[in-house]
Amino acid sequence: MTFPDIPPGFDFTDPEIYTTRVPAEELAELRRAAPVWWVTQRRGSAGFDDEGYWAVTRHADILAVSKTPDVYSSEENTALIRFKEGIPRESIEMQRIILLNMDPPQHTRMRGIVSRGFTPRAISNMRQVLAERAERIVATALESGTGDFVADVASELPLQAISDLIGVPQEDRGKIFAWSNRMIGYDDELPGEENAGEMAAIEILGYSMTMAEERRGCPRDDIVTKLISAEIDGHALGDDEFGYFVLMLAVAGNETTRNAIAHGLLALTEHPDQQARWAADFEGLAPTAIEEIVRWATPVIHFRRTATRDLELGGQPIRAGDKVVLWYNSANRDEAFWPDPYRLDVTRTPNDHVGFGAGGPHFCLGANLARREIKVMFDELLRRLPDMHVTGTPDMLLSAFIHGIKRMRVEFTPVR
Repeated sequence: MTFPDIPPGFDFTDPEIYTTRVPAEELAELRRAAPVWWVTQRRGSAGFDDEGYWAVTRHADILAVSKTPDVYSSEENTALIRFKEGIPRESIEMQRIILLNMDPPQHTRMRGIVSRGFTPRAISNMRQVLAERAERIVATALESGTGDFVADVASELPLQAISDLIGVPQEDRGKIFAWSNRMIGYDDELPGEENAGEMAAIEILGYSMTMAEERRGCPRDDIVTKLISAEIDGHALGDDEFGYFVLMLAVAGNETTRNAIAHGLLALTEHPDQQARWAADFEGLAPTAIEEIVRWATPVIHFRRTATRDLELGGQPIRAGDKVVLWYNSANRDEAFWPDPYRLDVTRTPNDHVGFGAGGPHFCLGANLARREIKVMFDELLRRLPDMHVTGTPDMLLSAFIHGIKRMRVEFTPVR
C-alpha cells in the first residue's frame, strides 16, 4: 500500500463535490494505492462523528464487509456517515428503528415481516398497473416537445408504485413526493428552509402512523393491514415501526428509482449507439440493460458500517469501533473487477454490480420492483419518444448520499 495522490483534507462525504461531479479520479486513486484509506473529518462535519472513517473502495472488500454483519454493524452507529450539522444525538439514535440501521437477529425478524409486500407474486400483480401508469406518464409529456424529465417523467412512476404498494390515496401522493424530496435534500435547503428535511421526516412518520392506526381499527384487504397484522417469532410491527418503514420506502423506493431512470436517460443520450442497440431489441436486452443502468447510475453512493472487533480489511488493520464506509460508486467502476468499467454496455454480462447493495442481509428489498419500473418506463420512452435526449447540464442534488438529479431538460419530437 502506498500513499495516494489525493489533496490533503479531501473528504468524499462533502456534498458540494457531487453538485458538479462524482470524484471518480480520487476514488480510482484510492483503489490503486490505498483501497482501505483513513479519511479525517473536521469536528462536526458528519453529525456526531468527529474523527473520520475508513474509505473502502474495491468491489471485493465491499462484498466482504456487506456479507459479515456480525463483524461490521449497521446498528452500532447507523448506516449514514454524514448528518446535518447540529442534529441532536437522540434524533440519530431513534433511526435505529429503521430496517437499514438494524443488525440480525432484529433485522431478520423485521425484514421477514416487511418483505411480504415485495414477494414475486406482489410485484407480478403490479405489472399491469405499472405499465399503464408509465403509458399515461409518457402520453402526458408527448405534446410538449420539451420539459424537465425529472418532474415530468422520472419522478412520477416510483412515487405511484410505492403509493400503490402501501395504499396512499391519490390525493395524498403529492405530499409523499414533497416530503421525500425535502427529507433527502437536507443539504440542499434554501435560505428560510432550515430544518425542512427533519420536519418532512416528521410529517411522513405522522402520516404513516395514522394510517397504521386506522387499519387497526378498520382492517382492509391491503398491504398495510397485512404488515401491521403479521407476526414473526411473536413480534408484529408497531405503529412507529411501520412509520419508519414507510419513511425508508420514501427514500429507497422513490428517490433511488427515479434517479436510476434519470441517469439512465442521460447515459443513453451520451451513448446513442447503446440506445439504438437496446431499442432494436428491447425485450431481448432489457435484463442486461437494466442492470447496466443501475451500475452506471449507482443511486446510493455509500453506506457506513462499524467494526465490532479488531480485524484486517484489504491489508489494513481496523480497530473495534472504527467506522468503515462502503463506496458503491467506486466498486461499480473497479478496474480489478470490471472489464472496461467506464464504458456503458447494455449487453454487459455478467453484471454483479452493487447498485442494490453488495449482498448480505441489507440487499435492496425492492430490487425487483425497481427493475420492473425501469423496464416499463424505458419501454415507453424508446418506443414512443425515440429521439428524446438531454440538453444542457443536469442540475444535481447537493448530497453525498444520493446521486440525485433535481432537474434535467430534455427535447424530443412532439407527438399529437
